[in-house]
Amino acid sequence: MKTYKYFAIKKDGTKVEGKIEAENEKEARSAIMQLNLLPTRIVNPDDSAYTQTAVRKKQAEERRQVRLGKLSGREKIDFTATLQTLLKAGVPLIEALVFLETDTNSSRMKSISAELRRQIIAGSSFADVISKYPQIFDSLYTGLVRAGEESGELDVTLERMSGLLKKQDDLKSKIIGVLAYPCIILVFAAIIVLVMLTFVFPKFAEMYEGMGAELPWITQMCIDAGKFMAEFWMLLPIIGGAIYWGIILLFHWDPFKRALDKFLLSIPLIRDFVKLAEFSNFISVMLVSYEAGVPIVDCLYLANYTVGNTVLKEAIDGSRIKVQQGLHLSSSLKSAGVMPPILLFMVSTGEQSGKLGEMLAKASEYIDNQLDRVIDMMTKFIEPLMLVFIGGVVLVMALALYLPLFQSYSNIGN
Repeated sequence: MKTYKYFAIKKDGTKVEGKIEAENEKEARSAIMQLNLLPTRIVNPDDSAYTQTAVRKKQAEERRQVRLGKLSGREKIDFTATLQTLLKAGVPLIEALVFLETDTNSSRMKSISAELRRQIIAGSSFADVISKYPQIFDSLYTGLVRAGEESGELDVTLERMSGLLKKQDDLKSKIIGVLAYPCIILVFAAIIVLVMLTFVFPKFAEMYEGMGAELPWITQMCIDAGKFMAEFWMLLPIIGGAIYWGIILLFHWDPFKRALDKFLLSIPLIRDFVKLAEFSNFISVMLVSYEAGVPIVDCLYLANYTVGNTVLKEAIDGSRIKVQQGLHLSSSLKSAGVMPPILLFMVSTGEQSGKLGEMLAKASEYIDNQLDRVIDMMTKFIEPLMLVFIGGVVLVMALALYLPLFQSYSNIGN
């Protein structure tokens, strides 16, 4: 048994380090994964890097590391694609980073390339350096780069990573496209209500007071709301900010997030959309990780890292543990009870035929086609729903405005 020193990342992105006993590095990595940690570096006790002097030097280097700004999705794609192209052309990694440092238009890419180059020249590997910046390069990116370095196919791995980032960016654009229309309608409705309460109802309030009749509750409520906003308008930004941050904190509160994720999976069309969007990412990451030579347990870990829905994430994490215990991938995923049957059939077929990568690629294509179909259905469903909503808002405002007049006409007739 050897005592390995490891550097790892928790699920929340926190970096940790420690020691673990194992026969070899592979067993050490599996043992660390069982602790719900993602190992970024495992140091062999026979390696000179294990000495206290080297460890202290590494820690001092990490303390001196420069704070770098986060890359946008597009910048991260450009960074990966450019680096991959240069490496494939035979350009050494250091020279490729120099090119990115001097010839890119993005200031953030310049600073990142310069810092990566500096630390690699100082003796760190590419994977070790980017693992220090989880806000830029997440565990998935770091894990795949490490696999590419270990296999000597960093350019091929970066090509797969570039394709994965592009697909994730396309998926994000599709989701934004689905949500953009209802968001615009909601903002438009809020503006209508705000203008009506602030400018229209106060004018009509004077006329209503002259009528001397008791106002309907909906009219009185709108008039009171308009008076409040006119008198305490300076509080509106504070109230809006409090509501905004309250919603943000609520969505980061685990019990609420879990309840919301479970609720979304109970709505027919929304359930299909959430599952397909999550599984699109999951299968794509599985495919890229598997083709990069990452062990299947690590593939599951990295793929599950991208799943946002708490219910699905926990179910899939249970299947990862069963794979560690020796169960087949298809049987483990089936036990999770969340994967579509056709995906399970494809994975099972791939395992039996020895063509798991090919079947994962077909599964990814199938999921993407189904997701496009569901997005099209949601778009067609949302449009009339939003028209009904905006019509309802206008109807409520109109009723609140004209009900007193209708009542007065009715009283005159009597």
